[in-house]
Amino acid sequence: MFFRRSKPAAPAGAPEFLIVGLGNPGDKYADTRHNAGFLCLDLLAEQHGADIRRLKYRSLLGDAVIGGHRCLLQKPQTFMNASGEAVRDAAAFYKIPPERILVLFDDVSLDVGRLRIRRKGTDGGHNGIKSIIYHLNSDRFPRVKIGVGKKPHPDYDLAAWVLSSFKPDEIQPLKEALRHACEAVPLLLDGRTDEAMNRFNS
Repeated sequence: MFFRRSKPAAPAGAPEFLIVGLGNPGDKYADTRHNAGFLCLDLLAEQHGADIRRLKYRSLLGDAVIGGHRCLLQKPQTFMNASGEAVRDAAAFYKIPPERILVLFDDVSLDVGRLRIRRKGTDGGHNGIKSIIYHLNSDRFPRVKIGVGKKPHPDYDLAAWVLSSFKPDEIQPLKEALRHACEAVPLLLDGRTDEAMNRFNS
């Protein structure tokens, strides 16, 4: 992983928000492009003293207070294409509506280092988002798209591309994008979406 784990935190009370990082479980996928959401959630957890190791709802979970809001941090362990099953189960238990579910995930239409924040929208061809929309029966959840780079050429297999590792010269712009994504999270939780979009969309 790119970031160290920090000491666990256990804020009291039910979470107001669910923050989901998308990826695939297992060491073989750890630092691949498709796991940008996991990497972002790990950094967010480090910054806010959370430990994402509790196993429940087919996910690794952690608790954090971010900008005064109690949040449940979630890394679904279902593999990407079934992410929505884990998100649905956690959201249903804590009665968190789609508008309070923030999803962090990779986007192959954006260069490494770029972000795009959206209030809602279609799946854009991303199977993890497609699964979440299906299982929540809603596309009205905010999301932060993390650029992982376009395929080297049109005929390149998409699955092979998203499951490839970042190149050495991509690591620094990726880290900067992940930090910016984490800076956007408190703004989104406060409902300051326009401000987050103006600052970080590129």
